[in-house]
Amino acid sequence: MNDISGQQVLAGEAVTLGGVNLSLGRGAARVHILRDIDLHIGRGEAVALLGPSGSGKSTLLMVMTGLERPDGGLVVVAGQDLVALDEDRLARFRGKNIGIVFQAFHLIPTMTAIENVAVPLELAGIRDAQAKAERELATVGLAQRARHYPAELSGGEQQRVALARALAPDPAIIVADEPTGNLDEATGRDIIELLFRGHSQRGTTLVLVTHDAALAARCNRVLHMRSGRIEEPARAANRNGVSDIA
Repeated sequence: MNDISGQQVLAGEAVTLGGVNLSLGRGAARVHILRDIDLHIGRGEAVALLGPSGSGKSTLLMVMTGLERPDGGLVVVAGQDLVALDEDRLARFRGKNIGIVFQAFHLIPTMTAIENVAVPLELAGIRDAQAKAERELATVGLAQRARHYPAELSGGEQQRVALARALAPDPAIIVADEPTGNLDEATGRDIIELLFRGHSQRGTTLVLVTHDAALAARCNRVLHMRSGRIEEPARAANRNGVSDIA
């Protein structure tokens, strides 16, 4: 085990948070979003975050990915202390080690599907970025749509591109924030199957924010957030229940 800033990080952990606090706003409008968060997630584990709107789930993901800096506390991801990195180093680390899937697809509208997937690969200096991007699109069933722009794709297809982009660098961790929130039920099921299949086949750690208790139950562990705190974890009854789709 290692000791970073006087706090222990256990070997084999993908994510270690210790005493994380975060407030947003100023003066009387300042709101305490995260309160004394301690969290340990093992490599290859699938963890769901459940909780009402405003409980801090999405903000916790932002801290975990380095998109938001905490007021204080320990944030270690894939063995790296994120608080110690400047913005440039943090962006490079995130591009190689963390894949992010948002509810909104966040595709670059002036780029084709294959170009969107290739962006993080090119930024990471990975050779044959276009060829790898093409393989990732085939994995999510979009080989025939690689040269289409986001406006020419359905919502489900756009989220498949976003998922391919997140998985393309073979990151240590995938975080997904309500990835089916903008999709119809059937399309959402397809995206979830692809997400869990990517997690299972690649051994990637998965952190999933959702309001769906049945979906959360597919993870190894379910954490409940309320008022910026993590409540006692509940073990999911069904673990790693992943089925392939055609």
